[in-house]
Amino acid sequence: MKQQLIAWLMGFVLSTGVAWAGAGEMTIIYSGNTDGELEPCGCSEEGNLGGILRRATTIDKLRRRHPDLFLVSSGGLLASISPQDRLTGEYILKGLAQVSYDALGVQWQDLAYGDEFILHDGLHWVSSNHRHAGVAKERLIRRGGQLLAFFSWLDPDKDPAIAMGEGRPVSVSGDTAELAQSLKAAQASGALTMLATSLPLAQAREQLPLEQVDILVIESAYEEYGEPQKIGNLLVLQPGSRGMRLGHLTLERGTDGRIAAFRHEVIKMPKSVEDAERLLPWYKEYNAKVKETYLVRAAQRRAAESGDSPYAGEEACATCHADEHDIWWDTPHAGAYDKLEDVNKAYDPNCVGCHTVGYDQPGGFIDMDTTPQFAGVQCENCHGAAREHVKSAGSRPVANAHWEPQQMCAQCHVQKHSPTFNFDRYWPRIRHGLAK
Repeated sequence: MKQQLIAWLMGFVLSTGVAWAGAGEMTIIYSGNTDGELEPCGCSEEGNLGGILRRATTIDKLRRRHPDLFLVSSGGLLASISPQDRLTGEYILKGLAQVSYDALGVQWQDLAYGDEFILHDGLHWVSSNHRHAGVAKERLIRRGGQLLAFFSWLDPDKDPAIAMGEGRPVSVSGDTAELAQSLKAAQASGALTMLATSLPLAQAREQLPLEQVDILVIESAYEEYGEPQKIGNLLVLQPGSRGMRLGHLTLERGTDGRIAAFRHEVIKMPKSVEDAERLLPWYKEYNAKVKETYLVRAAQRRAAESGDSPYAGEEACATCHADEHDIWWDTPHAGAYDKLEDVNKAYDPNCVGCHTVGYDQPGGFIDMDTTPQFAGVQCENCHGAAREHVKSAGSRPVANAHWEPQQMCAQCHVQKHSPTFNFDRYWPRIRHGLAK
């Protein structure tokens, strides 16, 4: 039946010789992976970019300027690395549902908690080769006289079933014939075709039927968007990750329906972009849930803790290292936990770990009621546990005694949390001890 429909549509267009209905201008806002981040870390001095609250504000403004815009994502919204990721993922889906995406591609990481996890919030998920009744194989969006056909392809070679010993994909098909037919039918109907995948460009060109694809969205680059590439009739887009930016594409379609010209802009969302007021109840609920789960986990840790802590705390260090302690006291490290409280992140384990001593380690920080002496970035964050060093009056070295300063800093000052970190520029602000 589908092949007959394709033949009829193509025959009608060719026989009548009329211009395609799709000729004209289109505006497409697109994004890629958020990688499980509801909002990127904002504790670094340069602040953070993006986040769902700012994304909602930005998209609301864009919709007022371009009421007929199309809003799509290549997927990769979730992560499954820490226990916190499931809760954060749940609220990422709830938040993006309020942003009203027209279509979202499915990536394997979006299925980390099972197919049903992503289907409760009314999001328009698309996977053209995934075997699940609740996920559409394509999505047609008509707006302002234009028709966009959105498709998404899961790499069969990355099917978790293969890693679990099945030897072959179980939940997806690797046969591209059906995708090719659907793309052909969409183009015959006058739609602009858009295919999203997590494959890099070279593999996508080898594996996918791109003859009837107008826009190919490939694997997300880390944070920064890639430059668009025009390869014949195909426009290749590469979104960034972590939800930090948006891509703004304006294109002109010729009378044949293909892309005749385009303009591309990457939209940043710095802290000057206000949070969307309409999403503040969602954000407040998320933080309340984070606090609730944190307190439960803290209670479990308190019950499990026994014996002496391997950490001594900054006051013990000050007894022998008074000058160094005075220098530390005047640095942002000393007030690092207060910064979390200022932005209501003192219960987020993804933040607390770098703002306290020994979080989630035996004898380390639990909460301000139980272990207030370990709040802030203290001596032992860098130099390692020092209880034995203190008890031996300095004859036993601290845990990280043989570490280079750069190695100490790199525990927390990584690209994800401190993107502009430069040791030579940062070190003079806290210089102390033998390295002065």
